[in-house]
Amino acid sequence: MFLRMLITILVLPGIVLIFVPALILWITTDPETGLTVAGRDELNYWTGIAAGTVGLILAVSTVRLFLSQGGGTPAPWDPPPKLVIAGPYRHVRNPMITAVLLILIGESLIFQSSAIGTWMLVFFVVNGVYFPLSEEKGLEERFGDDYRRYKENVPRWIPRMNPWFDPVNEPEEAEEEK
Repeated sequence: MFLRMLITILVLPGIVLIFVPALILWITTDPETGLTVAGRDELNYWTGIAAGTVGLILAVSTVRLFLSQGGGTPAPWDPPPKLVIAGPYRHVRNPMITAVLLILIGESLIFQSSAIGTWMLVFFVVNGVYFPLSEEKGLEERFGDDYRRYKENVPRWIPRMNPWFDPVNEPEEAEEEK
């Protein structure tokens, strides 16, 4: 399991959060003036640290849920065999994407890079197309009515305020929510 997770982390977040931003900074940084990093006395720095920290905490918690409750990884080539509806997944269907977006916002603010901000928007648009056209269809095939019910009650991008409990699979918790 450790090796599966290590490969997943190196490939997915490694490319999106480290390799592509580093390449962007390398291409867009003026060799004469060098890299511009927000100073500790600037709002951009602390806002970037806050966004990145929240994103990292969210990313770690979602990955842990995939491992502990789903029995798989976040990678499309090694998905969990069980549907995960716990923690942040009770509020929003794609908290991993939210985590990545927060980390990219943090990077763009700390490195004062509008190009990384643009990369974040491209990443969001690509996922905004990929999820409804591919990922959600695959989840419906794998998990059937359980996923369809989840999809009807939990929004894709904007979190719901109260956690959702499946009245079919979690009748006690669903009653307590009312």
